[in-house]
Amino acid sequence: MDSKILHTLDYAKIVYTLSQHAATALGKAEVEALHPSSVLDDVKHALQVTDEAYKADRLKGNAPFGGVADVKPSLMRSKIGGTLNPAELLEIAETVRGGRRVKRHVLQLHDDDPIPMLAAMAEQLTEHKPLEDAIFQCIDDQAEVMDSASAELANIRRELRSGESRVREKLESLIRSSSVQKMLQDAIITIRNDRYVIPVKQEYRSNFGGIIHDQSGSGATLFIEPEAVVAMNNRLRELRLAEEREIEKILQKLTALTAEYADDLTVDLDLLGKLDFAFAKARLAHVMSASMPRMNDRGYLKLRRGRHPLIPRDQVVPIDVELGNQYTAIIVTGPNTGGKTVSLKTIGLLSLMAMSGLFVPAEEGSQLCVFDALYADIGDEQSIEQNLSTFSSHMTNIIRILNTMTPKSLVLLDELGAGTDPAEGSALAIAILEHMHKLGCRIVATTHYSELKAYAYDRKGVINASMEFDIATLSPTYRLLVGVPGRSNAFAIAERLGLQRGIIEHARGEVSEEDVRVETMIASLEENRIGAEHERQTAEALRKQLEEQQARHEAELRRFEEQREKLLAKAQEEARAVMLRAKREAEDIIADLRKLAQEEGAAVKDHKLTEARRRLDEATPEARKSAAKPKTAKPQQIGNGDEVMVYSLGQRGHVVELSGSDALVQLGILKMKVALSDLELVKNAEKSKTHQPKLAASLKRTRDENVRSELDLRGSNLEEAMLEVDRFLDESFLAGFGQVYIIHGNGTGVLRSGISDFLRRHKHVKSYRLGKYGEGGAGVTVAELK
Repeated sequence: MDSKILHTLDYAKIVYTLSQHAATALGKAEVEALHPSSVLDDVKHALQVTDEAYKADRLKGNAPFGGVADVKPSLMRSKIGGTLNPAELLEIAETVRGGRRVKRHVLQLHDDDPIPMLAAMAEQLTEHKPLEDAIFQCIDDQAEVMDSASAELANIRRELRSGESRVREKLESLIRSSSVQKMLQDAIITIRNDRYVIPVKQEYRSNFGGIIHDQSGSGATLFIEPEAVVAMNNRLRELRLAEEREIEKILQKLTALTAEYADDLTVDLDLLGKLDFAFAKARLAHVMSASMPRMNDRGYLKLRRGRHPLIPRDQVVPIDVELGNQYTAIIVTGPNTGGKTVSLKTIGLLSLMAMSGLFVPAEEGSQLCVFDALYADIGDEQSIEQNLSTFSSHMTNIIRILNTMTPKSLVLLDELGAGTDPAEGSALAIAILEHMHKLGCRIVATTHYSELKAYAYDRKGVINASMEFDIATLSPTYRLLVGVPGRSNAFAIAERLGLQRGIIEHARGEVSEEDVRVETMIASLEENRIGAEHERQTAEALRKQLEEQQARHEAELRRFEEQREKLLAKAQEEARAVMLRAKREAEDIIADLRKLAQEEGAAVKDHKLTEARRRLDEATPEARKSAAKPKTAKPQQIGNGDEVMVYSLGQRGHVVELSGSDALVQLGILKMKVALSDLELVKNAEKSKTHQPKLAASLKRTRDENVRSELDLRGSNLEEAMLEVDRFLDESFLAGFGQVYIIHGNGTGVLRSGISDFLRRHKHVKSYRLGKYGEGGAGVTVAELK
């Protein structure tokens, strides 16, 4: 497709809008490569994929593409032997995990509602859990290599932390010395060139042995590494180098593992890009309220309330167009600013969108054609540099179209023949249209020339159309009327504006008789159209009324069926309850008979008991007509602790307390006052005591994932801080933390001292200390909990 045509029809703006709905860089790359296709099967396949994604998006929302990134460069580096850094490895692991989530999301949707094309793509995605787990076990969310990455790294870092602690303790004992404090600019420990140093006043340089690593801007302070810690700092340096070497070994190992999966992951990335592209098309369809058009390659086009996608929906006027069946060319006439050019662009742009596998903003049932090419001559493209007039520019484009178009092309011509003498321009326009029409391509052309109205009227396969104009308001309505040529409306407009009637009558006399007949014919057609439109609207209103009545009838029928099913289910449940109660009473009677036989030595035979039970089963009612309480021959003796059935609620509970004709009943976690007449004794408390299991209560502390192990108090006053620390310690203790960090900063030291005094007295605190290097130093207090 010619890029100039795509630009003229604003196709690039649609592509840009589509790219905003892609969730990944992979999807955006697929969008940028989008291009209309002239192969019908390819277009149908692309539309089917869009339709499946549209259905999936409607049912379950956006697919989970979070974490998926374009890691192809990293995969390529792993294959050629380069070492990936932690951030690159973390990105690969997150992409593998994201791909697995997308696969499961799509396949689950496919199980619920078939989407075979998307499912086929998702099935091809590979799940490399070993690679994902290996990376996440070594690298944390901040792209840092964790201690658990290897035993050697854990040992090195443990020794490193221990060494740093010893150095700090040595320096802290040094700066606490009264003889040394007077020589220090500040009683603090700092770091220069990865070595622990203290700030010494310039005048005391000779009193200190060791190494000078830095000095302040004013030169008044020297940062000195005392001799006492030089060897310890050297050891720390050795450990840091060992740490770097071990981290490099871990990264190389992970990179080698990545290289083993690189080819599979490259294929996965392509599939993920295609899936993201499909869901982006679905989201664009939702935003535009678009539908899937039916496609053909017969040159047939039918838009039902088609809208230009770049015009806001509350402003755009839909158009209805049919082309390629009874007629292959449409000649659109009408005033300027009436919407002719927008109608041309709507037809062209919606055709390009459909050929790209996109839904189009039109009603269901619209049909579009796969053309081998689209050609358009729209707008004033005169070029000062090329010294071309408007007419010359138009003719240059039209000549190029005439030389390349085929019978399967769609040609859009705006203001055909404009820019020259009207007589010659109209004659040339008719000749060009006739040539294109004989070739068999599909044509939509706009013009001001009245001669083309007569051409369209007389020529088979060509039809007039116009943009509707409201004489009452002297303004266009932007509606495309196919089959009705446009009227000039010049005399009517002039008369409405107040031009003298004599002048208007004189002007009418200058118009040829043939032109008058044409205008009269057009006026008659317009009148008939308005009448037909009114009849159509009336019929449409009646049809909607009938549909609404039918919908109400169907809804009432559904409600009746649902109510009938509910009543039937309720009746069955009541019958089942009656049967269960009758069987339970029979069991109680048989148990009492057995007990009586044992106590009194009566010769009650088992077969007689079995016979009695059979007769009771046969007497069990089949159904129950009401949920009323069955009447008993004698009142029930209900006491405290008895298990009872509450008829009005249909639930069991235990009697807590009797009060006259009422009882307080425990129903689960609720206690209710219920009348004794609403209760049925299920089990006596005395009988159930022997079978009552012993209950034991236990409290299990679990860690709340929302509780953090650190509290930042910087900026708080002492009173507020104490309240926050107390709450924080309680929550941390209940969450099972062994150690917590309280961040108070250095400042004046008031907050640090207050927190220390509070921790010393707190019931949950086992011990506390200031932070070590890497923990925040003196700006952090670390508390160990009991």
